[in-house]
Amino acid sequence: MFRITDTVKHLIIINVIILIGALTIGGGHLFLDWFAIYFPQNDLFKPWQIITHMFMHAGPDHLIGNMLLLFFFGVGLELAIGKSKFLFLYISAGLGATLLPMIIDYIHYIPLEQSLINDGLTKVQIKTMLTQNEILTTVTEAQKVKLQELFEIFHKRSLGASGAVMGVVTAFGFLFPNREFILLFPPIPVKVKYLVVGMVGADLISAFFMGSPLLAGNNTGYVAHVGGAATGLLMAWYWKKNQFNKNRWDR
Repeated sequence: MFRITDTVKHLIIINVIILIGALTIGGGHLFLDWFAIYFPQNDLFKPWQIITHMFMHAGPDHLIGNMLLLFFFGVGLELAIGKSKFLFLYISAGLGATLLPMIIDYIHYIPLEQSLINDGLTKVQIKTMLTQNEILTTVTEAQKVKLQELFEIFHKRSLGASGAVMGVVTAFGFLFPNREFILLFPPIPVKVKYLVVGMVGADLISAFFMGSPLLAGNNTGYVAHVGGAATGLLMAWYWKKNQFNKNRWDR
């Protein structure tokens, strides 16, 4: 008999409600504009998006995939570490999944912007062209290439619980590496540590070493997955290391 814990249940309910709202209110655009997260230089960025984006999904398939992982790995993790720790890990992993790609985007964005400024453009001109997608006639071909790279970062929009969920998956795999799951295809038992290493490894390779994805589509946030997984791993390692000392939380 399947058992679902309170925090996992409430997280799933919240995600389902927000998807229904996104699909039915404002023609599908209102929730995206307000609750997905945009690059901070974009005027569409709002501070609350740092949290709200991890409860947004692009559609039912996106939601179902994340919620199934949350159910299969989250219930066991919540039972083991308690509600408070579990929720803290979930939100922290979501924040880690936001921070890592944002840092990488800025590492690319700032030198490109500075290069255009050195070429004689102002920050106001650059932002106006990026916002309105209208290139000045005086811009050279080399500058257009830089602006196109900036445009892709400037208009980047992210949403989904996958970063937070990957933190949960990785923490579970670290704490219970020898637990077995039955795969659907083929229906054979596999130890969790191999599943987690495979999932995180595929994300890591796709994010940093390949130009194409290994397991999912091109719109998948592989860097966010790695950030969430790394956060979950660090937190699980710290809690396991200190589980018998004064830093342990009450369940």
